[in-house]
Amino acid sequence: MNIHFERTGALTELTSYPQWAQDMVVECESTKQRVLDHDIWAMMVDLQLDHESTRNFMMGLWPFIERFPSFMALNLLKTRYGRSPGDDMARRWLVRNIRVEQNHAEYWLNWSEGAGVPRTELLHGVIPHGTDGLTRWCEEISARGTLAAGMVSTNYAIEGVTGEWSRMIYESTKYRESFDPSIRASSLRWLHLHAAYDDVHPWEALDIVCTLMGKAPSVDEVAHLVECIKRSYMSMILLGDRCIRTCRDLWVAREAVA
Repeated sequence: MNIHFERTGALTELTSYPQWAQDMVVECESTKQRVLDHDIWAMMVDLQLDHESTRNFMMGLWPFIERFPSFMALNLLKTRYGRSPGDDMARRWLVRNIRVEQNHAEYWLNWSEGAGVPRTELLHGVIPHGTDGLTRWCEEISARGTLAAGMVSTNYAIEGVTGEWSRMIYESTKYRESFDPSIRASSLRWLHLHAAYDDVHPWEALDIVCTLMGKAPSVDEVAHLVECIKRSYMSMILLGDRCIRTCRDLWVAREAVA
C-alpha cells in the first residue's frame, strides 16, 4: 500500500525525503563518484584530449542529447492526470521541461563545432563503436520501465551527474579560454546551462519519484530503483572509457613523467 509522501523540508536537503530514498542515494554515491572521477573530465580541462577522443565524445553523446526530450516524452505517456499526486507532479514537470530541452541539441552542435568536430559529422556520421550504451539504456527504461524507474534513471541520475561534470569543465578558465573569443559564448552555452539550471532538476525528479513511491515502498521496488541509477552511471562510465581508449595511456604516461 502506498503511504502518501509530501515533502515538507527544503528541496535540496536529502533529509527532506523518506529514509528509503536517503539510503538509495547513499548506496549509489560511490558509483556516481566514479563518473565524476573519470579521466575524461581532467583530460578535457587540461586540454589533453586528442582530436579522436574529442570526436568520440561529441559524436558518442550526440544521440543521447538529441533524444533526451524523447525519453521524457516516453515517461510522460505513462502519466494519467488525477490518478495520483505523483502522476500530476510528473505530468506538469515533464511538460514544462521538455520545452526547456528543445534547444539543447543545437547548443551541443555548437560546442562540438567549437571543439573542432563539424556538425555534419554528428548529423550524418556513424557514431563510434561502443558509445551507444547510454542512449539504448535510457530509451529502454523510459519506454518499458515504470514512471519512477524512467525518471530516476534519466532526470535524477543522468541529469544530476551531468550537472556536476559540466560545472567542472565550465569553471575551468583554461578550458573556456581555449575557445576563440568570437565563438566562446555560443560554443559553451550547453555547458553553461547545464552547469547552472541542473542544480535543482535532479532534486525535483527525486521529489516526484518519492511522491510516486510513497513513504514505504517494498524492498524489491527500492532495489530496482538502485539498480536503475547505478546502470545509468555505469553507462556513462563505459562511454567515457570508450571515448578515450587510445588517448588515456599517453595521458597517464605524461602525468607520470611530470
